[in-house]
Amino acid sequence: MTKSIRIGLVCLAALFVTDMRAGNGVAPAEADESLQPYSEFGADSCLTCHADQQTAMLFGSSHGRRDQRAGPFGPEQLQCEACHGPGGVHARRLAKGQSRAAVVGFGVASKTPVATQNAMCSGCHGPAIHRDWSGSSHARADVPCAACHRSHTRTDPVLARATQPEVCFACHAAERHASKLPYAHPIRQGKMSCTDCHGPHGGAGEFELRHFTINDTCNSCHADKRGPFLWEHAPVVERCTLCHQAHGAVQSSLLVQRAPWLCQQCHAEAGHPSIALGPGSIAGAQPSPYLLGGSCLNCHSQVHGSNHPSGSKLTR
Repeated sequence: MTKSIRIGLVCLAALFVTDMRAGNGVAPAEADESLQPYSEFGADSCLTCHADQQTAMLFGSSHGRRDQRAGPFGPEQLQCEACHGPGGVHARRLAKGQSRAAVVGFGVASKTPVATQNAMCSGCHGPAIHRDWSGSSHARADVPCAACHRSHTRTDPVLARATQPEVCFACHAAERHASKLPYAHPIRQGKMSCTDCHGPHGGAGEFELRHFTINDTCNSCHADKRGPFLWEHAPVVERCTLCHQAHGAVQSSLLVQRAPWLCQQCHAEAGHPSIALGPGSIAGAQPSPYLLGGSCLNCHSQVHGSNHPSGSKLTR
């Protein structure tokens, strides 16, 4: 970028800010001592000190592209100060013993209030993304956008399916553990990501789910379990997680417990070949053959529901 172009961008940016504030009935920053003025040379002022690798990565990201008209480096935009706020005082040469004025910083460790950080982001990334943010679990926990998003990288890890889970697992340790159990959704294989089910900016249902209910979320992929069925299994209609673990389990099919014990949480074992040792048996006797292999599912194979005329017991 030549010096003449840089100066031109600075002048255009200054006019843009002045006109914008004037339209809102607010005087320019220079007229208010409580506000910092914008720096004279925009990003060039920042790069005098911030010439590190992290800053350099910005120019490979969407935030650093000049062809993004609405982006920080687009025509008539404020470059670094579009996100970090006016830095005129921050960039000035300091007198001995003088402390440097702060600008908006991002991330969990930043001293900038979370509300201020997120307001800078939502100023561009508007209502379409943040319509459900207010009242969401992340908003209630006072989580800054920069805790999950990286604006100075070519690809934001949380937006890529292969890298997104590690970003989420940084806070959600229990779900990290569950994903590594013998039976889990294919997150480790890169075939699913957390946002296939959850809305990080808020969702329609509990747990920030993208659908209104847990069953609607599960059925969006497992359509064959949706029904309606002629013969329905009550817990299936009520809630999938009564029998299945969503994030991972030690039992096949993500079951919360192995059959027949899972089934016997609702179905009494008396009078049915569903106990390991039959009536009158002694310790060490062989278990009922009906409990081997698929256990209850040896007979009741249509456990999610049946449309067979004779399927009232979910056997066909």
